[in-house]
Amino acid sequence: MAAYRRAQSGGRRILIVSYHRVVSDFTGELQRSIPGLLISQETFRRHIDEATAAGFEFASIGDAVDVMNGRRVTRKDLCVITFDDGYRDVYRYAYPILKQLGVPAITYLPTAFIGTKRRFNHDRLFHLLRRAQERHYHPFYAELPEASMELLGPILSGQKTVSAALDDFIGEHPTRVLTSIIDALEQQLGGGPDLVPEQGDIMNWDEVRRMARDGFEFGAHTLGHTVLTLEPSNVVEQEILESKRTIEKEVGIQVRDFAYCNGWYSDEIIQVLSQHGFRSGVTTEDLPNRIGGDPFTLKRKVMWENFSLGLLGDYSSPLTGCQFDDCFGVLGMSRPVPGRRPHAFRGGGMLGNVLAAPPGAVLQEVP
Repeated sequence: MAAYRRAQSGGRRILIVSYHRVVSDFTGELQRSIPGLLISQETFRRHIDEATAAGFEFASIGDAVDVMNGRRVTRKDLCVITFDDGYRDVYRYAYPILKQLGVPAITYLPTAFIGTKRRFNHDRLFHLLRRAQERHYHPFYAELPEASMELLGPILSGQKTVSAALDDFIGEHPTRVLTSIIDALEQQLGGGPDLVPEQGDIMNWDEVRRMARDGFEFGAHTLGHTVLTLEPSNVVEQEILESKRTIEKEVGIQVRDFAYCNGWYSDEIIQVLSQHGFRSGVTTEDLPNRIGGDPFTLKRKVMWENFSLGLLGDYSSPLTGCQFDDCFGVLGMSRPVPGRRPHAFRGGGMLGNVLAAPPGAVLQEVP
């Protein structure tokens, strides 16, 4: 299957794996955090061994793009390790392993959160919804934003888990809707410090700079962890450019790589990245990367703890090897979620100018 994927991809496999939080106590953290964001430190270390055993050589995102574009030739398949969001867990538990083993990695930073005590909207909502369940909370829908029913309804009816409902909801609603629901839920639940999650803290700039001095790379991930396809053009421009500029100012490095929040992207967003010196954009589409492919739609395999658990609930080396060799994709057993989306807003700012350009001047517009 690995040989088949290699031939299908143009001669070399370029596997890009994505992680969020690397934790010391997975079982304990599982009781209070979004499960799909978690992997234990021990399993993460084993993933590095499994990727090596599967024939991959670890590479930077820049090296991977160079191989895809034909500017560099590699004798082995490449594996690129990426982290989204800049959780402090990565600094605590992943960074020491990577440094010890000499494995490169890139972390994509939502810069408005770095060095603050803020928590991401997805973590805040998950925490609030779990608190509501614990208190047998019955919402006063008349006092909640109109979209709240789309989130709370499937959870309260038992149709979806909190994690599944939250994932679907965040992918379809802009940041301002999420924050309005958070504010309303906090008010209905009576406020208080216990409504803000203790876990999920974010790196500070000193920690980022320390990793950068050791050769680890950083990319932009918007300012406020914003799903850009749901935002107007002026917000798209600000989120991309200010995130890039902030990292460059704080860390003293050139930022050329971007991660789309929620994995959603559009041709309009790609055009902004291309015009402002970026060389790549990573999605969350679990598909093979192909030699000669578009560096602004790089495919990533999002990994978490349970992707390596066997039938008895313990770590499975064969199962992990199957993940890295994309056995389930080859057999048609997985259904990757497309990341390309219609852009919700048109007109104004850079994106409006892009759409007004002559035919052939920009990428094809999404209907």
